[in-house]
Amino acid sequence: MSTETVKRFDRIVALLVQLQSKRIVKAQELADRFEVSLRTIYRDVRTLEACGVPIVSEAGVGYSIMEGYRLPPVMFTKEEASSFVAAEKFMRQFLDKTLGDYHESAMYKIKSVLRGNEKDWINALESHITVAPTDDLFNSALPDALEILFESIAEKKQVFLKYQSLESETPSERHIEPVGLFHENGFWYFMAYCHKRRAYRQFRTDRMLGIARTLQHFTREHASLDTYRTSWDADEMMTIKIRVDKKVARFMQSSRKQYGFVHETVLKDAVEMTFSTCDFHQGFPRWYLSFSDYCTILQPQSVKDRVQQIMKEGLERLR
Repeated sequence: MSTETVKRFDRIVALLVQLQSKRIVKAQELADRFEVSLRTIYRDVRTLEACGVPIVSEAGVGYSIMEGYRLPPVMFTKEEASSFVAAEKFMRQFLDKTLGDYHESAMYKIKSVLRGNEKDWINALESHITVAPTDDLFNSALPDALEILFESIAEKKQVFLKYQSLESETPSERHIEPVGLFHENGFWYFMAYCHKRRAYRQFRTDRMLGIARTLQHFTREHASLDTYRTSWDADEMMTIKIRVDKKVARFMQSSRKQYGFVHETVLKDAVEMTFSTCDFHQGFPRWYLSFSDYCTILQPQSVKDRVQQIMKEGLERLR
């Protein structure tokens, strides 16, 4: 049997597994995952149909498997089994307690179908992998925050939110319609339509003081999360340019991305970096200060003024 035949067999089996993972799967989605042409996907689907798999296809929509059909339990390789260990360690740090418990339960079910040698492989790794905790991503008094937000998005029900923003001294109470969640710069955020502000707002999960389900339905149809993040960023973004001594620039590479790094231009003795960020009042200036004896702000003047203000206030506290 040729190597190409084996690859095709593996792809067709993986394709069948993916078809069972969702109600409808688009051909382009399959082509992107397996890095093949649409024509190849069409041929693989016809092969599955010839083998008796009841696939329903609809032009312009996608493929689905007839309700009730299921592939027998799938066996995992030891390398795939190894990924479960890393996933479980990471998920415990990045999910709230309730979803973390659900994930643990799901992992037990997955492990239950492993062969004996694969279980031994996992057991040998589990005590040798640790993920150090990051900053608190959730209020410990809200163990089911993510579950409520997920449920709200799926069922299109509003939630009640008690929230402590960075700018306000007292928390606010509001009804929101969550659009989506994203993890960025070490924190969980979610975008939602806020009835109090009558506008879309971005919230950070660790600043939530209370959250509760309601019976009130969404009042509007919301677009995808990316749509609102793009428009939000466009409205709030500021372009910043700095020049950094070349001997120090490499030490900034590990952290600059979270402050909106876009690109750099390497000069003879320096590196010019361009950033696009909405955190130009707090985050970026304070990060810049940690390298300020080797950096120069080229533009804009407002960021220079903000850095000078922070430095002045810091000097006054040293007196």
